[in-house]
Amino acid sequence: MSTLTDVNKPNNLNSAEEQTETTQPEQSVKTTFTVEEIHQLLPHRYPFALVDRIIDYIPGEKAVGIKNISFNEPQFQGHIPGHPIMPGVLIVEAMAQVGGIVLIQLPGMAGGFFMFAGIDKFRFRRPVVPGDRLVMTVELLRFKSGRFAKMQGRAEVDGELAAEGEMLFSLAD
Repeated sequence: MSTLTDVNKPNNLNSAEEQTETTQPEQSVKTTFTVEEIHQLLPHRYPFALVDRIIDYIPGEKAVGIKNISFNEPQFQGHIPGHPIMPGVLIVEAMAQVGGIVLIQLPGMAGGFFMFAGIDKFRFRRPVVPGDRLVMTVELLRFKSGRFAKMQGRAEVDGELAAEGEMLFSLAD
């Protein structure tokens, strides 16, 4: 009795061809990035390199990045003394950098740089403070004319929504 897979196999393959066909390794896709690998993809450097690690990446679709919030970061000297809170604009910038990981790896985009073209529907739901681990998920919604992108971002701390909204990007000349 033959199985469904046996029925679908061409009859002209000998055992060596069958082995080659089934044992060739699939091309693996990198799904995580260290800070050093992020620096190879994005131009941002201290104090504006705001992504410590990419923990999940699906090419052309989304990336999940981490930013560990430390009291030693320069913004906490003045925002706000005695009650340090990460500025919302830096949360948005960190999310944009996670989005940049997706955009710069689209076909034909290597070496390019995407800039903000707009920020829509952003809401901040909880303060982000030193000691927090910001987990940012950024998904590509649209990519038009090889120049413009719209992405949805979501930032969480301990599973609780901290910020969310849409970001628009344009490929810089």
